[in-house]
Amino acid sequence: MYYEVFTIGGKMKNPWIAAILNFFLAGAGYIYNGKRSSLGVALTLGALILTYVELQLQTAAPALFPLMFGAVFLINTFLAIDGYQEAKHISS
Repeated sequence: MYYEVFTIGGKMKNPWIAAILNFFLAGAGYIYNGKRSSLGVALTLGALILTYVELQLQTAAPALFPLMFGAVFLINTFLAIDGYQEAKHISS
């Protein structure tokens, strides 16, 4: 399998790593890329808080949990795409 790897500040940046990080922990891909680190930190803290709320919602209002899960999945998918594209364009 072919992986595109780019550099910023002399460090290698793999778009797939940025995408996976952003998908599983919103903002971590931005921190990895090093281009929008403050946004990454804010998104990561927000994701941690949202995870707590999501777990509370699962027990308090189970009917709303699928809606919350779907929304988080959608957001994380688009963050993963953006993290991938950012890592890919860092070298240009």
